[in-house]
Amino acid sequence: MTVVHLGVPSAAASSPAPAGGPLIDTFGRVATDLRVSLTDRCNLRCTYCMPAEGLDWLPSERLLRPEELTRLLRIAVTRLGVRSVRFTGGEPLVARHLEDVIAATAALSPRPEITLTTNGIGLDKRAERLRQAGLDRINVSLDTVDAGRFAAITRRDRLPDVLAGLRAAKAAGLDPVKVNAVLDPVTGLDDAVGLLRFCLDQGYQLRIIEQMPLDAGHSWQRGKAISADDVLAVLQQHFDLTPDTTPRGSAPAELWRVDGGVGKVGIIASVSHAFCSACDRTRLTADGQVRNCLFAQQETDLRHLMRAGADDAALEAAWRAAMWAKAAGHGINDPNFVQPDRPMSAIGG
Repeated sequence: MTVVHLGVPSAAASSPAPAGGPLIDTFGRVATDLRVSLTDRCNLRCTYCMPAEGLDWLPSERLLRPEELTRLLRIAVTRLGVRSVRFTGGEPLVARHLEDVIAATAALSPRPEITLTTNGIGLDKRAERLRQAGLDRINVSLDTVDAGRFAAITRRDRLPDVLAGLRAAKAAGLDPVKVNAVLDPVTGLDDAVGLLRFCLDQGYQLRIIEQMPLDAGHSWQRGKAISADDVLAVLQQHFDLTPDTTPRGSAPAELWRVDGGVGKVGIIASVSHAFCSACDRTRLTADGQVRNCLFAQQETDLRHLMRAGADDAALEAAWRAAMWAKAAGHGINDPNFVQPDRPMSAIGG
């Protein structure tokens, strides 16, 4: 029997990546879900993500140009078998080319599913345009519906803007509208109950995500973070939760039906109950780096290759090699785990 440590690739990683077929790694996982960060900039300063003063943003010359990004999206979909594209940030709504990139992605054949993760600020003015450009679904980050706690967590008094964005997304038909929540270590269990009641009332789907060690200050502490088991126990005190029987597949959330109705809540236990063995994601940062895992310590620079004159075949081969070397898991629970240098805002959700 071979023992595989989560933080390292398999022995097969020393062999060349396949030249064609699905975008596969040495453990047999196939990446069909592409996460694309459009910018590392954000208009909030969430305590678990970045310092109050913000970060040093990537200089514009290092960011992918729209035509470069469109080219990589075409390669991903037509040559690598990507079937779902999610645009993230930073905050993707601050990227001026968002609608154009979505439209270009929707024009690809075969057309991928197109989704967006956003903090919702400004969404009320753009939800309909995004839908017309080709956006299929949306996830809005919201950690509490208490105005005071929202301001404390995000360091901005913008809860009304986020709520307006959620309403606009639903009105535009971007269903199901999902709410992503990362719970505050102090108030989060109370917030979880309020968030679920709010989402049930408004017809949104709540996803509660365990806080991961991806903060800019590297101050994450396992003992202070709220676990998925803690969340489930508290919600069960207020709601009747029954496991959803729909096959989970590679979806990160474990789903529960609420009070016997159509409402559902998802809990994403990225740390305490890792689902790395079913991971189907590949990632592209705003500066053109392929990452085979949120917690990868290495990146593959497609931007440099493009600007040096690489053709599509060379870019495809580099992308395949990056994914072929993917480790079995993120390794957070390994004693030798090292947090990546880039924070979540610079990697993309």
